[in-house]
Amino acid sequence: MASRIRTNARRLALLAALALAAAAPSFAQELPAAPPAAAAASPPAPVPWSSLSPEQQRLLGPMGNQWGSLPPERQQSLAHGSERWLGMSPEQRGQARERFSHWQSLPPEQRRALHDRWQRFQSLPPQEQEAVRQNYHRFQQLPPAQRQMLRQQWRNATPEQRQQMVQRAREQRQKRTMMPPHGGPHPPPKRP
Repeated sequence: MASRIRTNARRLALLAALALAAAAPSFAQELPAAPPAAAAASPPAPVPWSSLSPEQQRLLGPMGNQWGSLPPERQQSLAHGSERWLGMSPEQRGQARERFSHWQSLPPEQRRALHDRWQRFQSLPPQEQEAVRQNYHRFQQLPPAQRQMLRQQWRNATPEQRQQMVQRAREQRQKRTMMPPHGGPHPPPKRP
């Protein structure tokens, strides 16, 4: 169980690191406080307790007395989270409990840093988020020795070297997306 917690912690840290690595140039500039679309949107609407399903109310029971005094953002977050929880299998719930326990055991500054990275990841356009996910899955498929070597290279790199590494990865990704299916050669350009 302890090894699973360590593995999950490593995955979380790696995902956060990869999210930052893949989007490092995007973060070179200051991120806006909120996306422009969010600024124009109306404030979130409260979620009435009566709109929750009986299962959600049972799950969120301890919050029932104070539900009306919670900010609408928190109500929406809790309602969404309870929906997700109720849709999970027992195994998924167990994994979620382990991740939450690990999260709580982290020092506050590490939790803040990981939360900030997650928010930056969430602020990326969907296309870049998907690229980060694909890179993460590709990384997970590498042999353990190669993953360790790449982690060490990343740790030892200067910020400039890291940006170069990210740029090379982006260029490689662009080349892969430009290749036709089945890895065949590109058709010759048409002449006018």
